[in-house]
Amino acid sequence: MTQTHTTHNYRSLFIGLDAEIPLLSGACRCYVNLDNAASTPPLKAVQEAVDGFLVYYSSVHRGTGFKSQLSTHAYEQAREIVLHFVGADPAIHTCIFGKNTTEAANKLARRFPFTDKRNVVITTAMEHHSNDLPWRAVAEVVHVNLTPDGRMDEADFDAQLAKYADRVALVAITGASNVTGYLNPIHRLAEKTHAAGALFFADCAQLAPHRKIDMRPVDDHGHLDFVAISAHKMYAPFGTGALIGRKEAFMHGAPDMRGGGTVEIVTIDDVVWAEPPDKEEAGSPNTVGAIALAAAIRQLEAVGMDLVAQHEAELTHYALEKLPSVPGIQIFGDPSPAHAAERLGVIPLKLENVSHFLASSILGYEFGIGVRSGCFCAHPYILKLLGLSDAEAHDVRNRMLSGDRSDMPGLIRASFGLYNTTEEVDILVDALARISRGEYQGHYTQNKASGEFKPVGYEPDFAKYFAL
Repeated sequence: MTQTHTTHNYRSLFIGLDAEIPLLSGACRCYVNLDNAASTPPLKAVQEAVDGFLVYYSSVHRGTGFKSQLSTHAYEQAREIVLHFVGADPAIHTCIFGKNTTEAANKLARRFPFTDKRNVVITTAMEHHSNDLPWRAVAEVVHVNLTPDGRMDEADFDAQLAKYADRVALVAITGASNVTGYLNPIHRLAEKTHAAGALFFADCAQLAPHRKIDMRPVDDHGHLDFVAISAHKMYAPFGTGALIGRKEAFMHGAPDMRGGGTVEIVTIDDVVWAEPPDKEEAGSPNTVGAIALAAAIRQLEAVGMDLVAQHEAELTHYALEKLPSVPGIQIFGDPSPAHAAERLGVIPLKLENVSHFLASSILGYEFGIGVRSGCFCAHPYILKLLGLSDAEAHDVRNRMLSGDRSDMPGLIRASFGLYNTTEEVDILVDALARISRGEYQGHYTQNKASGEFKPVGYEPDFAKYFAL
């Protein structure tokens, strides 16, 4: 691989980056993964930690054997590492492990102490569905408007907070958008939230792999009351996420899931619940996942989150300089290279007169580039960015409900990880330019039910690469 233009090259820290994948032409090439906002490849440190632990893997909590005691020790150590990573106070906060950020938000929604008086959640129109839909099930939800370029409108946030005043129980806002990479001023928003007597939840699924998170002491008016992270976006693919928040919020009431590990004692007619976090982790936990997450955190901290951010800013700056050369391209969000350090490396775009479904398929089949297309689990946000009217959005909804997604609005999203290079940006820019000019090989047909395109007469032999 040729020398990259970025200051650091972190590819040696990762697994699988040199794995070749087949192309429509019959050739093979190393996969160019630009879909990191969805999931990231594993760190070697994660594999090493998991392999080392599996020799001693056993049940956690209450086991008297050596392996069980070791597993319990490792599991609780992982919890401590997560707490430290987000700047939590172990005396005040707890770390509850679960599958991902989606599960974390749903748990908080079910366990949050809403009252008849305080039953409003303020969120924004830029949220991932996971930080929107859970609140709709338990409270009245108010969505803060967006500015024309897709940022959260802080003036409208102030207006909504004042309008609902002492009815607001929780403000739930993403730390960083998974669509545009915009960073929200979560500590400033938290300070305003606390002044209104409410608590603040930061969805940090997209933020955690790229920026340092600091919940701050609870006597700091800008502290974060609750934070959620997902390991699969942090180079640790073993199905774990974490909800970090105030212990007191989980002390009262019954857990949302009941069963083994959640109790102190059970009789035929009574239950005494355990204290958090045990109370909130029903059944045997994903011990391996927790260890994988902790190992990923340790590696990110060893690199240094400031250097992680610097590397990403350099990639984003380079990409935003190069992408405008593609004929017919439109970049959404902030397209300025000068602002690369003020955002994440998430770039949504589209090509004139080329379906996002088709362009993303060609990128994969003919150029070996992995991106994502569609609405990225943020339908309201995408419709806003695309400027669809309410009537147009309603028409789209009806077509989708009838089973036709062929014209579903959406974008192409390229997103960077710690291992990506400027050479890979060049490959993307060249591929997009060729697609824009119609210089691709395959004849593609669309599945109307899914919207996806596939080249006629071609099907990858997946069993050649992996099979169970």
